[in-house]
Amino acid sequence: MARLVVGVALGYLVFAASAVAIFLLTGHDPHGPASTAFKIGSSVYGMAFAALGGYLASRLARTPTAATTVGVVIAALAVLSVVLEAQGFWWSQGAALVLMAPSAVAGGHLGRTPAGAGPR
Repeated sequence: MARLVVGVALGYLVFAASAVAIFLLTGHDPHGPASTAFKIGSSVYGMAFAALGGYLASRLARTPTAATTVGVVIAALAVLSVVLEAQGFWWSQGAALVLMAPSAVAGGHLGRTPAGAGPR
């Protein structure tokens, strides 16, 4: 159980830190307007880090359930962010919900050890 909690926490931290970094480094507001190019680029970037977070969670916890949990946390916090933000642009939260949460789950499947293969 402890491995699952640590895996999920670290997996989500990888995703969240990358999200904070891209918005700080580019000066964009995640609740503000952005160009189509930035939306696409940051979404692909976010998907990559969500997949990495899911992979890490799955490997640390030794179960793809950890990556699914990371995806659920990403999705839940995206929905919560929309609910709490009464006005503004929700493109980044929508991308997190529709693209990044599933990417975390997919990343977890990359970390699976095939049956009978044993630890790497």
